[in-house]
Amino acid sequence: MPQIGIGLVGGGYMGKAHAVAMSSVGAVFNTALRPRLAVVAGSTPESSERYRAAYGFAHAADDWRALVAHPEVEAVVIASPQTTHRAIAEAAFTAGKAVFCEKPLGASLEDAQAMVAAAKASGLPNMVGFNYVRTPATQFVRQLLADGVIGDVTWFRGEHTEDFLADPSLPANWRCFGRPAGCMGDLAPHMINCALALLGDIAELSAKVETIHSTRPGPAGSVTVDNDDHGQMMVRFASGVMGHLYFSRAATGRKMGYAYEIHGTKGAIRFDQEDQNAVWLYRAEGPEAMRGFTKILTGPAHPDFEPFCQGPGHGTGYQDQIIIEARDFLQAIHTGQPVWPTFRDGLAVAQVIETAFASAADGRWHSVPSN
Repeated sequence: MPQIGIGLVGGGYMGKAHAVAMSSVGAVFNTALRPRLAVVAGSTPESSERYRAAYGFAHAADDWRALVAHPEVEAVVIASPQTTHRAIAEAAFTAGKAVFCEKPLGASLEDAQAMVAAAKASGLPNMVGFNYVRTPATQFVRQLLADGVIGDVTWFRGEHTEDFLADPSLPANWRCFGRPAGCMGDLAPHMINCALALLGDIAELSAKVETIHSTRPGPAGSVTVDNDDHGQMMVRFASGVMGHLYFSRAATGRKMGYAYEIHGTKGAIRFDQEDQNAVWLYRAEGPEAMRGFTKILTGPAHPDFEPFCQGPGHGTGYQDQIIIEARDFLQAIHTGQPVWPTFRDGLAVAQVIETAFASAADGRWHSVPSN
């Protein structure tokens, strides 16, 4: 069975998830192309060696440049900070290697545009890591919408809310500095991607972006937080449907609030990532006294569930989303055909975020440029 050498840039939280995914994806999905853990690169030679020993890579590289140039690396997975994404991706494409990049695609709209251009010029497979939209539940919701189960969609509400910076007494960390590390750069891309996947392009929006806790304790006293804690936008989709999106890293009590509600002329759908193996479906049919939301537990009848477990309701987890991503990336490489979401889909998200900041600055509705 053909193998492909994987180079992983970044060995921390997401790096570990991708290493585990590449180690197990062949067994889970019986992929035609089997990944081989070739080279890993951390932020220092010492961390690279530590990740190599922990995750089972054959080699540790001193830095990402050495990894991209390594002859055993045939595809590159980028799981390092977004400020590094553009340079790594451009170098990998120049070296003739397919690229999977964690979200967001880059640290800015300019980065995202340049990365899409580099991917297009190379003709090589490319994907961006929006993992939450790959749960069996949300894949099932996409099917329900495509099949018209709830009729014509009339409203969409989405959020990505967490509380890891809800407490103002928490010391400042790297997430408190620089626009790319703010809530709009960190959490917002996931739900924007979800909204685009479920409802299509956003035509226009009106946004507000704010810092709730403007100062935090630092090593030598109070420091100023220079990025955003939360943001919201009213949107009009290209289809004409209205919607609302909210993102927060200071939503007390919310741990993984990637959630949405969709209303239609014949029903409604609710989903919450904190209960990621359930979809709530309402059908506007039958006697009024008998109507209500039905909880549908995901199982082998739903997309990408059975390879993990044959028992309905037993559930999938976070790591399984990353394994599904790995399967898709290998499929794109093996077939030579694009698999959603590509870098261009990541650019679409970056364009919405850039438009939101422009709207927040002048208080006006803005059209979202098409890419």
